Amino acid sequence: MQKHKTEFDAIVVGSGPGGATVAMDLAKQGRKVLILEWGDNNPKKGTFSSMVTRALIPGRSAVMTSQGLPVIRAITTGGSSVIFCGTAFDPPVDMLKKYGVDISAEFEEMKGDLPMVPLPDELMGPGPKVFEESAGDIGFDVKRLIKFIDPSKCKLNCQRCMYGCPYGAKWDARDFVDKAIENGATLINHAKVNKVIIEDNKAVGVEYRNNKEIFLAYAPKIIIAAGGIGSPLILRESGMQSTGYDFFFDPLIFVYGKVKGLGCGKSVPMSSGIHFPEDGIVLTDFNLPRMMKVGFDLELLKVKQAFLYKDILPIMIKIRDGLGGTLTNNGWIKKPLSKNDVKRLDKGAEHAKRILKNAGATDIYKSWRTAAHPGGTVKIGEQLDSNLKTKFDNLYVCDCSVVPEEWGLPPTTTLVALGKRLAKHLFALESPTREEDLAISMPAFKQTDVTRLAAAVS
Repeated sequence: MQKHKTEFDAIVVGSGPGGATVAMDLAKQGRKVLILEWGDNNPKKGTFSSMVTRALIPGRSAVMTSQGLPVIRAITTGGSSVIFCGTAFDPPVDMLKKYGVDISAEFEEMKGDLPMVPLPDELMGPGPKVFEESAGDIGFDVKRLIKFIDPSKCKLNCQRCMYGCPYGAKWDARDFVDKAIENGATLINHAKVNKVIIEDNKAVGVEYRNNKEIFLAYAPKIIIAAGGIGSPLILRESGMQSTGYDFFFDPLIFVYGKVKGLGCGKSVPMSSGIHFPEDGIVLTDFNLPRMMKVGFDLELLKVKQAFLYKDILPIMIKIRDGLGGTLTNNGWIKKPLSKNDVKRLDKGAEHAKRILKNAGATDIYKSWRTAAHPGGTVKIGEQLDSNLKTKFDNLYVCDCSVVPEEWGLPPTTTLVALGKRLAKHLFALESPTREEDLAISMPAFKQTDVTRLAAAVS
């Protein structure tokens, strides 16, 4: 066994909001950071075909549950934030405090790093305006949602948020990855991490595949941020068999109605919304890009509706599902919806139908169910302590998998705040003997040594 001095202070596996935040903040502090990302780093073109390659490949980015619900995630630099709707819900501060995790300061801090404002009136499309007015007429507490969008760069009548904003208007985690790189971090794409290397109950590196070859990379701090599905699978291979059970995945459906005079309906999705916290239901306007609507309609063999787009107003219903289920070792999801989950979806759909009917809509129908934001697979309080540390020294997790309870809201603000908190913790751990800690024992890279890693980067 040969000894080498590692080139990195930290390895971050995954580049979604949690991982990208940790990487950026550590790099800004002068730490040498390696980011390993399974997906591509190709430019965001805002096209349906680019979304397909990143988020709709069966068995890779799209997995089916035992009841036929597709669960979608994006495999690319920035993770699912590249295809999210850019909506910033407040994090569950009080819930996390019960587990010894206070991110209130980090939540305030991140507001200075990100665009977080409601859309102005001039960017509200016709569909969101009808949704907002009709819901208000009924008496629902409808509000403009906070968006990770710079209004000065946003385009009127655009629907590319979910395809990857090509204008730089919608923030996604690629922005933090870029800032990490500007501060000296190294990004390797198409690097799929298989497992963490554990020696004497301590994480010392990771094994990953790149261009059909196996590489080993080492650092004294390892942060797994591969998402609610990816992280537990890596950790299982690393000796944590209890991960990937009793999780949530935010089921959702769409209810459509035809409103005469609406026109093409192109607009930013999730411009306004209604939250029923006691019921665990969220309703928002949701302008679906044409090809996505076609796909959802054809799932139910609604061929006629699939090609109707003009004057259509979609409303999304998303619920807080109960914890449950099993993640298989190949990444498939065994998690049936409970009776209570179905009841919530149905109640949300009835709210949506009332809004549509009040707006004068006809031809109202529901989509098939889907799901988003899988999380709770590596929970704080079970597999992690309050500093997001696993049972292994130097091994941490920072993504949606760490959330200990279901709460049914988009997690991006929570993950950024957790990433900031973790970076502070890792920085505070360092001692005056930090340079000595970097010289850890490690086997040689397969077929070669540290230079192999440099070749992979180039």
